[in-house]
Amino acid sequence: MSATPEKPAENGVNVEALLGAREALGETPEAGKFVWRATNEWLHGTHSRSSVEGYFGLGGEHDHKSTFAFESDHPLVFAAEDNAATPVEIVLVGLASCLTAGVAAVAQNRDIQLRSVKATVEADMDIAGILGADPDVRNGFSGVRVNYEIDADADADDIEALVAQSQKRSAVFDILTNPTNVTVEVG
Repeated sequence: MSATPEKPAENGVNVEALLGAREALGETPEAGKFVWRATNEWLHGTHSRSSVEGYFGLGGEHDHKSTFAFESDHPLVFAAEDNAATPVEIVLVGLASCLTAGVAAVAQNRDIQLRSVKATVEADMDIAGILGADPDVRNGFSGVRVNYEIDADADADDIEALVAQSQKRSAVFDILTNPTNVTVEVG
């Protein structure tokens, strides 16, 4: 059990707004239907640039405060130019970011002050699959490991519970661990 802090935790998460949103969705579940978007443009070779500008949610369209840009490429060992992180590394960034945001939100809700949170994410992949060298080898990850280093006003059991709750509510963790229907069209 964590010691009672002298002052409330301040991890920068507005838990009241999140809990209010959860309550509001109970009354109007259709407001929780979101559509996230990204646009990608090919630059050269395996190098491309993606942008994120807006999304649909809470019954309407919303713009981010600014357009966010992400570049991806493949490394030199793939006979590419290595101008940016690979798409699979960007997936790992998404997982780490989502889980870490959850750790901060859960810590705030449980009044646990965080001092530092660092996630290291590793994924195993046999490239024989994506190269078509072995049809029995999967194209994607065969395993993913997330390791946290967390310094907080809490004991080890409370920190493990923070991470477990974050994992339970993480959209990206769910995307990676459960099948998702993906439709690809040209047109």
